[in-house]
Amino acid sequence: MTREPQDAARTVVLDEIPDYYHELSEYLEVLSNSQRLKILKMLERKPRDVRMIASEISTSYENTKKHLDKLMGMGLIRKEVGLGQQTSKGVHPVWKYSLVPGAMEAVVRNLGIFSNMRIKMTDTDLKRRLDEVRHAIEGDITGNHPMLILLGGPDDGKCFCIPETGVRIGRVDPSVAGPNENEGDVILSREYTSVSRVSKPHAVFRKEGTKWLLEDRGSTGGTYLNSNPLQKRVPVEVCDGDLIELAKGTAGARLLLILPGRK
Repeated sequence: MTREPQDAARTVVLDEIPDYYHELSEYLEVLSNSQRLKILKMLERKPRDVRMIASEISTSYENTKKHLDKLMGMGLIRKEVGLGQQTSKGVHPVWKYSLVPGAMEAVVRNLGIFSNMRIKMTDTDLKRRLDEVRHAIEGDITGNHPMLILLGGPDDGKCFCIPETGVRIGRVDPSVAGPNENEGDVILSREYTSVSRVSKPHAVFRKEGTKWLLEDRGSTGGTYLNSNPLQKRVPVEVCDGDLIELAKGTAGARLLLILPGRK
């Protein structure tokens, strides 16, 4: 079973531009710079000081420092004291910059939410920049594979990359001794008690041809797509920006779907 895209059902309609709409322009300005993206990717591997970063991106110390200050202002990177290279005068302390854990996943989450808000944008350039930045970030982080981002609860912001083979979705099963998951399964912590255990999955997510399908596997709490309940064991096509709910209430789980290149 497939469905027609329901933009009105899966987007947030904003009749008035809120304060953060203006802040979105500043957010994109920071992320749309190719050198800043190179810095973020570089710092994923290991911490570096300003001179090392400047050398790798082939720009001046002063420009590199400005890029780092912008990224620090967004909370994407941090700096800590480290030791510089050995010189004739000995080793001196330097500031070393590193990526904040989960920072890039948070950017994907933020851009995904912004992209799927139906804001009355008079600035078409802003919309274009949003799409371009999202494409660049997702290509580096997800490898252009689908991603589910957990919204709310104790693991808020956790990201799950979805392989081409598809996955089971459910809560960790403590009754199963040893590993209880297939590679890539979306397994939620025990705090999401309304979600069925993954050994008898709440839902499954798989690819069929060019389409991605979601299917409730007979769960007790039910599965909801953009607040609409799914029929049990009936696969439904999903779209970029869809909101998936596994059961309702605080013990359920809400997942934002990111399908790169599928607007």
